[in-house]
Amino acid sequence: MAKAKSVYRCEQCGTDHPKWAGQCSDCGEWNCLTEVSIAPTVTHRAQSKMGGGYAGQAANVTTLNQITVSHESRLATGIGEFDRVLGGGLVTGSVVLIGGDPGIGKSTILLQTATYMAAAKNSALYVTGEESLSQVALRANRLDLPTDKLRVMAETCVERICDVLAHERPAVAILDSIQTLYTETLQSAPGGVSQIRESAAILTRFAKNSGTALFIVGHVTKEGSLAGPRVLEHMVDCVLYFEGQSDSRYRMIRAVKNRFGAVNELGVFGMTDKGLKEVANPSAIFLSRYDEAIPGSIVMISREGTRPLLVEVQALVDDAHGQPRRVALGLEQNRLNMLLAVMHRHGGVQTSGQDVYVNVVGGLKITETGSDLAVLLACASSLRGKALPQQLAVFGEVGLSGEIRPVPNGQERLKEAVKHGFKYIILPRGNAPQKPIPGVQIIAVARLHEALTEAINLNDE
Repeated sequence: MAKAKSVYRCEQCGTDHPKWAGQCSDCGEWNCLTEVSIAPTVTHRAQSKMGGGYAGQAANVTTLNQITVSHESRLATGIGEFDRVLGGGLVTGSVVLIGGDPGIGKSTILLQTATYMAAAKNSALYVTGEESLSQVALRANRLDLPTDKLRVMAETCVERICDVLAHERPAVAILDSIQTLYTETLQSAPGGVSQIRESAAILTRFAKNSGTALFIVGHVTKEGSLAGPRVLEHMVDCVLYFEGQSDSRYRMIRAVKNRFGAVNELGVFGMTDKGLKEVANPSAIFLSRYDEAIPGSIVMISREGTRPLLVEVQALVDDAHGQPRRVALGLEQNRLNMLLAVMHRHGGVQTSGQDVYVNVVGGLKITETGSDLAVLLACASSLRGKALPQQLAVFGEVGLSGEIRPVPNGQERLKEAVKHGFKYIILPRGNAPQKPIPGVQIIAVARLHEALTEAINLNDE
């Protein structure tokens, strides 16, 4: 019998090292190498019962025009915002990985989805590895969910889960969570890099072969990334991230990867005592209507995925006592520093001796460049102490030479602002509509100083 070999495997990236070291030479993490014993290679081992390759088909070489193309069939989850994030519904045979902080609502929304789909005559199976069946039943009763159609099972072995799924043949299965599952082919403990990677590979292969859609719950690290190897995100079809503050009643699900829909799509939910409720008009929760206009506040027309979103941006510029500070909440810090330098050089507004604080209302994280013009106008309004009109909405990208660049989906942003009753819209000249909009004053600008002047003139009217 061959002797078992041991290597030192990184818990972050999965790289094998022949000797122990304090730092992984591949990813640079410290104190992450653990000893793993590798079983000797067995040539006479029986093949897996699941036939076919990784993608569910035999490895035959053919041309693309000989492949039969069928439109993917989607299943409604019963929650409109969840369907939007998934790209219109759950694709049969797809694997969806959903991650988020502890207690943010991953198990809650998946239990709601499972009960809704089971009630809609789509067979569903809820597999729990973290909770007992009584705890799942108590949660369902607390949320007033129908429990007569949903089937549940408490199991952590991947092989036994696949056997049950092959026997039951549900339309959708939920696995909570991937860190508690293990495969009998490996001797390491559940939650390790090798166990997570192998378990996910077995489940993905089963989903492609059987056509059962899988929801896999994954935990996140302190940095906000999914715990375990990064290869886990490459295996699955869709990766969703739960966002939101623990003290806020709103939760957001963002699609980081989606093979069947738009990336960076956003779904907004409200956390209630009866579970997560979808927010039909998310723009309303990110807008604060005051009795009077306030300096340093402006409404920005952002875009999340395919959806335009109205968000309020607040800025506070004050005299610095010592070293000036630049604080950005919901925006990138380096981009704020760059924008303030552009405003000083090409807009004539200096903030060198000032503290600048910028905040996006509602805890939303803006990653697109269409927020540049709104941030600078809010900073200029706060610095000069002049309030901008409440009926003003802004979007546009600011370049290093002071030009206002057009942004994608300009017409959709305009329609969203008009729908919410805004009368003044400052936008890039490249996004200006060809026809005038009744009741709306469109102000198209090409340079930063034009935008600052037009905004102040609107204030003086």
